[in-house]
Amino acid sequence: MFCEYISSSPEETEEIAENFSKNLSGGEVIAFIGNLGMGKTCFTRGLAKGLDFHGEVTSPTFAIVNEYRSARLPVFHFDMYRISSFDDLFSTGYFDYLDENGVIVIEWSENISFVLEDNTIYVKFERIDDQTRKITIFDERQ
Repeated sequence: MFCEYISSSPEETEEIAENFSKNLSGGEVIAFIGNLGMGKTCFTRGLAKGLDFHGEVTSPTFAIVNEYRSARLPVFHFDMYRISSFDDLFSTGYFDYLDENGVIVIEWSENISFVLEDNTIYVKFERIDDQTRKITIFDERQ
């Protein structure tokens, strides 16, 4: 799988993710690659909406993980910014969430690259200008 999109607004980023979510069936791990302010939470908001979640979606910076439960599939939104070791990762409950058959979304996934499996879906966010982002979705390590 390899898809590339150009988004000119947060709304477009959400729409890209909402459309992408239609391909999800549970058990997916989606690893984000991108700096602050690139649209990762907007993407997660669209993904959750596409999976029939109607509540608020926010960055899990201080909570480590936010859960968005819907009738279709739960989304588990992780922020791994402060994770630097296996013990840190274990303390988040990450491995328990793998058994939930939901969709795991990971911000700062590079901090846990040592546990990401070959079937991980990657979403890379690149800044083109203040409003425009290139979003690339792929399923092989680059």
